Amino acid sequence: MGGIYALVSMGLSMQYGVAKILNVSHGEFIMYGGVITWALVRTGIHPLLALVLCCPLILIAGFIMHRTLFERLKKISRIPEIFQSNAMLLAFGTMFILQNVATRIWGPNPISYPFMAAPIKLGPTYFPANRLLVLCFSIIIAVAFYLFLLKTRLGKSIRATSQDPVAAGLMGIKIKTIMAICFGIGAMLAGIAGSLLSIIQPLLTIMGMNYTLIAIIVVVLGGLGSIPGSLLGGFILGIVGEIVTRYEASLTTVVFYAIIMALLLVRPKGLLGR
Repeated sequence: MGGIYALVSMGLSMQYGVAKILNVSHGEFIMYGGVITWALVRTGIHPLLALVLCCPLILIAGFIMHRTLFERLKKISRIPEIFQSNAMLLAFGTMFILQNVATRIWGPNPISYPFMAAPIKLGPTYFPANRLLVLCFSIIIAVAFYLFLLKTRLGKSIRATSQDPVAAGLMGIKIKTIMAICFGIGAMLAGIAGSLLSIIQPLLTIMGMNYTLIAIIVVVLGGLGSIPGSLLGGFILGIVGEIVTRYEASLTTVVFYAIIMALLLVRPKGLLGR
């Protein structure tokens, strides 16, 4: 779960850190990634192949969403503060539309499929094989994405746009395109998280908002705009959540909010924030 939280929050960090959009519909991309994977698995496709097929679909959907909705909204907003507040309202509307469309297509009941549920013994403890698989994939994808930001030309353009859009534009970087790409990449990371989530637990078409809130908590915990912070915060929240769930599942969300409230009072910039 920590690995999934990390991927989700890394995607939200991309959207907020570069495009300056607090995308409260972020959790719906997790849901769509999961249910599309489930639908493909039902046709006989391997879950990991279904994950690969989902990636470009969610990436394109996020890219188009930014170019058609948020870019137009930014053009008609007089100042950045107005754009950010209106963008959040627009994202709320998008969230409800995406959620209701999914419910109409796949219904409100939990959906799942069996995959690698057999236990594996590591020392004195047994772990379901599918959870170990999800953990490994989460770490590999997170590290690969971080290296992409550090080493590639596009990654450097993204970091430059995040630090100073005006200067980046003067250096020849196409700011609008980079922001749309970042929004699409953020959606894709959420979709990957949803695909991995479908391997280990049932899905609901109304689950998106819960994961959006978790992503916001992780982003604040790790530090706004910090990709390593999102990775660290995701694993911390995942471990804490599983420990609390073992003793009293109803207190998990309460503990999450208690952590974020304490952090805002003690270290508002987050664990790795600047």
